[in-house]
Amino acid sequence: MKRIQLEIFLGILTILATSALILYYGITEPERMAANAAAAQARQIEVGAALYEAQCSRCHGVQGQGIPGLCPPLNDRYFFDNRLKDVGWSGALEDYIVATASSGRLASTRPQLYPGQGNPAMPSFSDQYGGPLRPDQIRSIATFIMNWSETATLVEVPSLPAGPTVGVEITKELPTGDVANGEALATSLACTACHILAPTGPAWLAGDGQPGIGARATERLQDPAYTGNATTPEQYLFEAVVDPNVYVVAGYAANIMPGAYGSQLTDQDMADIIAYLLSLK
Repeated sequence: MKRIQLEIFLGILTILATSALILYYGITEPERMAANAAAAQARQIEVGAALYEAQCSRCHGVQGQGIPGLCPPLNDRYFFDNRLKDVGWSGALEDYIVATASSGRLASTRPQLYPGQGNPAMPSFSDQYGGPLRPDQIRSIATFIMNWSETATLVEVPSLPAGPTVGVEITKELPTGDVANGEALATSLACTACHILAPTGPAWLAGDGQPGIGARATERLQDPAYTGNATTPEQYLFEAVVDPNVYVVAGYAANIMPGAYGSQLTDQDMADIIAYLLSLK
């Protein structure tokens, strides 16, 4: 084979190999793009999870289950299926989350269930509206919340007691409490979201050289900084539930814990919760 024929032959082979390689990449490009998009979304969800825990879990719960009497659940079938209809939003749910988180909410859309943290009901979080987060961080939080859409179940809103409620008079005599039922109530009312699962409220469990809240209730009464009205550990815990701003533990902010439990719990409910808290030594 003459040299020119060899060069032609090698050129043809190069063209065929290049064409095959281009064809291969063309065929597999959608798969690679999908994998890259999935990886990027996974990274965004991870970033959003950290931001959600730092910025949103205090009111909406660590697992997005909401806090009764304060803020609604987001990891909730109702939120994904019906929320846009409630507010008349014609766009996508993720964009609604971004818009709401960015500019906040002046008033609750369901004040009878979720009055919000204060005035406004929800603060703005985007730095475009005076908040602490960049728009891309807001989007990451929205992506994280949307990640719950496939597995979210309906979160039952606790109903108000049918009978008389406990009120705010901490000296009233309560029935004998049940520890197990008190623990169940603390979980269903999402109290554990702030006091056990996240460092939002004073920790209930023993740790870092400190006893549990059952023992600390007595210690708090002897603290010169205590500004409440209780004279017994039971009254201190009663007061902490129904009138949390009377005494705020050092290191924590006022107006975070809902103050409406006196009108949401029965005498037996309160007795059970106090019994549970006193058991945490």
